[in-house]
Amino acid sequence: MTVELRATPFYPGAYVGPFSDAHPGLGGVCTFVGEVRGGDDVEALELTHYEPMTRPGMEQLATSAVERFGLMGLLMVHRTGIMHPGEPIVLVSACAMHRRGAIDAVDFCMDHLKAKSWFWKREKRKGRWHWIEPRAADHEDIARWQ
Repeated sequence: MTVELRATPFYPGAYVGPFSDAHPGLGGVCTFVGEVRGGDDVEALELTHYEPMTRPGMEQLATSAVERFGLMGLLMVHRTGIMHPGEPIVLVSACAMHRRGAIDAVDFCMDHLKAKSWFWKREKRKGRWHWIEPRAADHEDIARWQ
């Protein structure tokens, strides 16, 4: 299990290959990469956090996913700071003996990171910053894991 917080850009491909290679005999790997959306006049996204809460929270989420879905491994990389459209924000990759565990684990982690995370998010549009809160759909997504 690997959890990483980064204040600098990252290339998802540099993580996924070594992660898969580290788990011989796996049956499936599922990877999700979230990027800063473009369009709608989005100029930038900023994520801030409080590391003494963020890292333990992410590690607890990763442990929960590994146990719940019987994973062989889980990789979670999350960016902080100011990012621009097209830059990766988050990478979650899971490997398991069977595809369903890997797919469900990534979905579980992303739903939690989106709706119950330890990050404060704001977007810059037309030169002005605006705070972003989880949407109703984000709360509905996470409710299915209760």
